[in-house]
Amino acid sequence: MCGIAGIIAFKQGLDSKLQMIHTATDCMAKRGPDDRGIFIDESVALGHRRLSIIDVSHNAAQPMTEATGRYQIIFNGEFFNYADFRKQLINDGIVFRTSSDTEVVLQLYIKYGVDCLKMINGFFALAIYDSWEKTVFIARDRMGVKPLLFWKSDQLFCFASEIKSLLAMGIPKRINKETLHLYLQLNYVPPGECMLEDVYKVSPGSYLIINILSSEITTKSYYQIPVLNTCDAAPSYHKAKEHIAELMDKSVERRLVGDVPLGAFLSGGLDSSVIVALASKHVTQLNTYSIGFRDDPHFDETHFAEIVAKKYKTNHHVFRLSNDDMLGCIFDVLDYIDEPFADSSALNVFILSRETKKHVTVALSGDGADELFGGYRKHRAEWMIRNRKMFSAVLSTSAKLLGGLEGSRHSATGNRFRQLRRFNDGASLSPAARYWQWCCITGANPAAQLMKNMPEPVDEVISNYVRNINEDFNSVLHADMKLVLTGDMLVKVDQMSMANSLEVRNPFLDYELVDYAFSLPAKYKINSKEQKRIIRDAFRDLLPPELFSRSKKGFEVPLLRWLTTSLQPLINDELLEENFIREQGIWNVETVKALKSELISAHPGDAAARVWALIVFQYWYKKYFS
Repeated sequence: MCGIAGIIAFKQGLDSKLQMIHTATDCMAKRGPDDRGIFIDESVALGHRRLSIIDVSHNAAQPMTEATGRYQIIFNGEFFNYADFRKQLINDGIVFRTSSDTEVVLQLYIKYGVDCLKMINGFFALAIYDSWEKTVFIARDRMGVKPLLFWKSDQLFCFASEIKSLLAMGIPKRINKETLHLYLQLNYVPPGECMLEDVYKVSPGSYLIINILSSEITTKSYYQIPVLNTCDAAPSYHKAKEHIAELMDKSVERRLVGDVPLGAFLSGGLDSSVIVALASKHVTQLNTYSIGFRDDPHFDETHFAEIVAKKYKTNHHVFRLSNDDMLGCIFDVLDYIDEPFADSSALNVFILSRETKKHVTVALSGDGADELFGGYRKHRAEWMIRNRKMFSAVLSTSAKLLGGLEGSRHSATGNRFRQLRRFNDGASLSPAARYWQWCCITGANPAAQLMKNMPEPVDEVISNYVRNINEDFNSVLHADMKLVLTGDMLVKVDQMSMANSLEVRNPFLDYELVDYAFSLPAKYKINSKEQKRIIRDAFRDLLPPELFSRSKKGFEVPLLRWLTTSLQPLINDELLEENFIREQGIWNVETVKALKSELISAHPGDAAARVWALIVFQYWYKKYFS
């Protein structure tokens, strides 16, 4: 895992701009603490920070070239099936200088051009410079596990793994108000948008070719998560279950490649337990890592993790956190993120990554299973609305009867009322409108009221994520893969793991498994009794029975407690201080004051999550704009 950066000059005399690659590369030191490399010629500058995983020798340092010196590659990620193609290329007469996967990518590109992307099973962001043709080829993996951003003008094209690297290249800083509006709704920036104007994200499964001589930029997609008619020729449930097990086993085995210590996150939930069970078939005494919550034993699931660890005789480590432990890492998290991101569970991932890194360099994770196989509570609610009309009506009636009761995330009872109310609000909407509402922390109107100047409508952006939702439940899961997974979950894991120089691999996101999962009927994934049904049945014999009788728990970071105690000075005297807000000219002062009052009232509702989104933005603004 690494960080990459590049500057392309379309005109002569921009040497000083190209030299900015040094600072831009150094900004990403945590992504690659093991090595640093720079390449500069008259029109292109490439930078690379390396976290050494495969072939840790200096021979595999980047930027990397080949025998003629025509090509230069910078590669961030892993090519899990590289050994198979390396053998083929050797049979074709290619002589390799290293045993790295990066060199295999380069040789495949030389031989096959852009079609090499279809051969890579892995995750990556890459750039290849052809000094003869004067082109630069940049690409991103199928699922968008690794980030890749760019900015362009008439004179320059700049790209990098992180926004802070682009800023070090001197790009202009202007806030995108439409994106800010979306962020206030979701508490994260949706995948196709950026908080800075004129900064773009390469879409998952896409590539760009930049012609330096003509300044022409070609953008194409080489992969899309399939949208299939799952009613036609679906395999039997038994055959599908067997094939899922085979695909998962292959995916896990692929992701064990490397020349550094490796482990796995083990939460005690179904997804991570499946991965540990499969990895233990291929690794002797696997290292596993869990976090528990000392101050909130109701949410502590380490007991289940320890049952799995004992069954598979793993070298298990448990990090038991207090609320103060999480509070103590807030500024580490806020200092690292370079685009506002207010999913507070990032704090847990940061600490888990920090502690895991003390033992290993690579960790397997269960990310993607909920989106693929219907594991979220909102999936259960959506299924109920679609399939249990009478029960849905009873719930809606109950919600109306309890309408006067306060809903909140900050107590078990309050959270039930909150969920019931959200269910009732969504039940009367169209599937597309309901999907967006259930993805959001706050509505479009309250979000707009926080802003001083009402932003332009963002209906078209929202439509891009919901327009394909239809009567097939798979369409909801497909939307989650495009929005929630790419914009929230993968960003969280990438940012928090890279802040600690830890590589995280996601077996559930192997594209062969994803393609197959979306060829299966939704009833194989969720029904009246179970969620992630086919995963449960495919691996039931491998896992302890205790895992199948437990209910899913979602730990809530105690934001309300912090924001009304320890973080109050940060709110009132600094980030949301009235004079500072007026000077910014971004926020509606009276609306912010009302939100702060709601936070400390007897009925705070979701005020803590909304205030947290403001704090994250304000901290980012002060760091990069003040």
